[in-house]
Amino acid sequence: MTSSTLPTWLATALSSEKQMVNGIRVLASRESQRDAASTLSRRAVFEQAHPSLKGALSFLDRKSKEHFSKNTKYYAVTAGSQRVHHNKNRYTNVTPYDRTRVVVHDGRVGYSDQLEDRYLNASWVLEKAGHKWWIASQAPLPHSAHAFLSMMLQPAVEPPYSSTPSQMKIRTVVQLTRNVESGRRKADAYFPSEVGQSFVVPPEDQLDVPALEVTLHATRRIPEADCFESLVSIVPTSGHETNAQPVFFKHLLYSSWPDHGVPEMEDRESLLAFIRLVDATNRNPDIPSLHNSQLNADPDPPIVVGCSAGIGRTGSFIALSSLLRHHDFLQPPAFPTSSSVLPASPLGAVPSEVKDDEVVQEIDSLREQRPGMVQREEQTLLVYEVLAAAFGFQMG
Repeated sequence: MTSSTLPTWLATALSSEKQMVNGIRVLASRESQRDAASTLSRRAVFEQAHPSLKGALSFLDRKSKEHFSKNTKYYAVTAGSQRVHHNKNRYTNVTPYDRTRVVVHDGRVGYSDQLEDRYLNASWVLEKAGHKWWIASQAPLPHSAHAFLSMMLQPAVEPPYSSTPSQMKIRTVVQLTRNVESGRRKADAYFPSEVGQSFVVPPEDQLDVPALEVTLHATRRIPEADCFESLVSIVPTSGHETNAQPVFFKHLLYSSWPDHGVPEMEDRESLLAFIRLVDATNRNPDIPSLHNSQLNADPDPPIVVGCSAGIGRTGSFIALSSLLRHHDFLQPPAFPTSSSVLPASPLGAVPSEVKDDEVVQEIDSLREQRPGMVQREEQTLLVYEVLAAAFGFQMG
C-alpha cells in the first residue's frame, strides 16, 4: 500500500518536515501558555498556605501576570496543589485540572472542582475525533490505591458534559508502564502478583470507609499484543467475614513502551494489536460478575489508562485510539459524545496553517483536558507513524 492511500493531511505531514515541525511548535507554544496559567494557580495555593511569602509572583511583570491570570481559573490545578494531597501525586509538577479531575463520590465516579471531594491524580478525557470518554491516570501510589480501586466499585460513572447512561461501570484498566523500569520505581502494585493470592488495601488516613481485599484470579500473556491480561476482584472488608459480592475488572499491561520514549519500530505492530485488544476487551470482558443484561445496558464504558505520570504514554495511547476510531480501524463508541460539548479554549482555535492536521487537533484537545498529554516530540511523531501504519504505510 502506498502513501496515496493516506488522508491528504497525514501524507503531507509525513512528507514535509517543515509541516511536522510547525505542528509541534504550535502545540508547544499553546501548552506553555496553559502551564504558565497553571503555575499561577499553584503559587496562589502556596501563598495561601504561607502568607508571609505573599508576593512570590513579583518575578513576573504586571503585564505578564494580567495576561496569564485571565486563564488561571480555567487551567487551575488547585486541588492537586493542596498540601494534604502532595503524597498522592507521583510527580509534583503533574496535577489534574480542577474542572476535569476525577473524584470518587459515594456511589458514583464523577467530576468536581470542589476541593473537599476525594482526590485522585486522574482526569476525564474525551477523544476529539473518536468521541469516547477515558480516565487518564497516574500510576496509583500506596496513598491513593484505595481511591483508585474504589472507582471500579462504584455503580455508575459520570463524565462531564455527557449524556452517558448512568448504568456505566468501569471494568477495564490499561497500564502502559512496568512497575520498575531501568531500576527506577515507575508504578506501585495494587493487586497481587501470584494467582490465588489476596491482600488488603487500606483507605486514606482518617477516611471512614472499609478497606478493600484485592485478589488476582487469573493472568495470561498475549504475545501478539505483547501484554499481560489479569482478572482481578475487589471486595470491601471490615476485617471480618463479609457478604459483599466481589467486583471484577480486567487489567491489561503493555510491556514494550519505555519511559520517556516510544516503542521500537519492530514493536509498532504489537502496539496496534494492543490498542485493538483493549477496545475489544472492554466491549466483551468475559468477567464473572457481569450479566448479559448489564452488558447490554453498559456495552462500552470509559476505560482507565495510565503510565507513570499519566500524560506521555497515556496521552499518546488515547490520541491513537481516537484517530484509529475516527478512521474506522476501531469500532465507534456505543454512546458517542461530540467534542463540541467541551468548552472553547481560552487560547482560541489552533492556527489556520495546522487546522487540518488531525494529530495536532487531537493532541491540543487532550492537553486542554489534562496537562502535558503526549509529553514528548517523539511521542507526537509516534502518533503520526502508527496511524500511517494502520493504513499500511511503511516508514523509511
